[in-house]
Amino acid sequence: MAIRRKSGLLLLAAWLLSFAAFGDESSATQSRLSELLSGDGDAGFEKATGAREFAFPQDHGPHPGFRNEWWYVTGNLDGEGGRRFGFELTIFRFALTAAATEAESNWRSNQVYIAHFAVTDADGERFLTAERFSRGALGLAGAQAAPFRVWIDDWEIAEAGPSGQWRLRAADPAFSIDIELAPAKSPVLNGDDGLSQKSAEPGNASYYYSITRWATAGSLRLGEDVFRVSGLSWLDREWSTSALGAEQLGWDWFALQLSDGSDLMFYNLRTLDGSQDEHSAGTWIDADGNSLHLEREDVEIVVTDTWESPEGGVYPSAWMLRVPRQGLALDVRPVMADQELFTTVRYWEGAVDVQGERDGSPVAGRGYVELTGYAE
Repeated sequence: MAIRRKSGLLLLAAWLLSFAAFGDESSATQSRLSELLSGDGDAGFEKATGAREFAFPQDHGPHPGFRNEWWYVTGNLDGEGGRRFGFELTIFRFALTAAATEAESNWRSNQVYIAHFAVTDADGERFLTAERFSRGALGLAGAQAAPFRVWIDDWEIAEAGPSGQWRLRAADPAFSIDIELAPAKSPVLNGDDGLSQKSAEPGNASYYYSITRWATAGSLRLGEDVFRVSGLSWLDREWSTSALGAEQLGWDWFALQLSDGSDLMFYNLRTLDGSQDEHSAGTWIDADGNSLHLEREDVEIVVTDTWESPEGGVYPSAWMLRVPRQGLALDVRPVMADQELFTTVRYWEGAVDVQGERDGSPVAGRGYVELTGYAE
C-alpha cells in the first residue's frame, strides 16, 4: 500500500496539495497524487545533497525552494497539583510546484499548510486531537523569517521576545494552549552537520536541526477548565524534497530529556520486512549543549510491550534503549497507551516517561515518541 511505502504525512500532504491547487477533489487530484508519490514529482525543487551553512534565526523561517518542511514542537507540562500533560503542535508546509502558481484568483496557491494539535491529559486519561489545513493564500496560512512566524488561521508558532522566545497558540472548541518558550540550549545540527541522510538514494535526505530544551510556561484549557502549566518543550525542524525510499516502511522517533540535563534523539527507520534500516541515526546532547552524532550501531532498541489499536494495527508500547558509548540504559514507557492521532492519516505520537541509569547512576526523564507505518 502507498501509505506503507511512504510517510503517511507525505501522503496526506500530497492529497491536500492537490486540493489547494485545483480547488476540489477531482480526477486531477488523483493524478497529481500519483505524480507526487513518484520520483518525477521532485523536478525543479532543491534537494538536500550536501553540506550547507546554517544561520539562526533566519533558518527558523521557510525554505521555499524545497518541497516540504515542518516545525515540530512537543512538550511535557505540569499543572496545578502536579497534574501531568503532554502536547504536540506541528505545522507542515508543502509545495505542489517548484515555481509559484500563476494566480487566476486570489485563492489559488502552490503552497498548503497542515497543522496537528494534540494534548495528553494523563490524569484524566484523555487524548485530544485537532487538525487544520489551508492553502497559503489571502493570509490564511504562511511562514516568514523576520520576525519569525508560521501560522494557520489563529494557530501559530511565532517569535515573542528579544532573547529567542517563541509563543505557541492553538485553540479547538474542546481544548487549547497558549504558552511561551525560552530556549535553554542552542540549536544542534543532526546528521552530518545538519544533513540527515534517510536512504541510499542521493537526495533522499533532509536538512535537520533541533532545539532540545525550552523552558515553557503558560496556560492549557480542557473544556472550561484552565490550568497554569510549566515544563520543557522540544523543537524539531526539517526541510527536504524527497520522501523515504521505496523499501522503507516508517520510523520510530525518540526525543528524550533526561534529569542530568542531557538529551537523546534517535530515529529508527524500518524497512518493509520490519528490520532496522542502516540509515537510522540520532544525536546525543550533553548538559552543556555539546552534541555527538549517533550511527545505527550506537543505539540498541528492544521493544518490551505492544498496544493494539481499537481501529486495527499493533504499535510498540515500551522500549529498552541502550547507548553503550554513553553508559546509558533507559526504560521508556508511554504515560498513556492510547495516544494515536486520527487525522487524515493515522500515526502514534505521545508523551513518555523514562527511567534508567547512566554510568551506573540513576537517571530519569520525560520525552516524546512518534510511530509511523504501523496502521493503514
